[in-house]
Amino acid sequence: QVRLVESGGGLVQAGNSLKLSCSVFGRTFSDYTMSWFRQAPGEARKFVAGISRQGSTTQYGDSVKGRFTVSRSDGDATVYLQMNSLKPEDTAVYYCAADYRPVVVAPSTTPSTYDYWGQGTQVTVSS
Repeated sequence: QVRLVESGGGLVQAGNSLKLSCSVFGRTFSDYTMSWFRQAPGEARKFVAGISRQGSTTQYGDSVKGRFTVSRSDGDATVYLQMNSLKPEDTAVYYCAADYRPVVVAPSTTPSTYDYWGQGTQVTVSS
């Protein structure tokens, strides 16, 4: 059984930074493409950032480009999301997700592609 556990969320003021972590348990982490999504109240879950196996390819949603950075440590079985210059519109529950498909050109932006999800961590940015 695969389990994803996020951490690092919290309440911050606009302009500050947070770093989210997602640890994967149960299978070989290096076999997964990993991504972050977020969901604000009343909205659909949206793609934030993704990183391919071995970290060769990263992809970002338009609203976070230049501010967020996704990275991974296969040795620690963990994916990270460094969030800088946070804005109130970044407020959401952030989820990590794992895609086990063997051939992935770039991280998918579609939630239904992903096989496993974490429980989510709340990020709140005050103005």
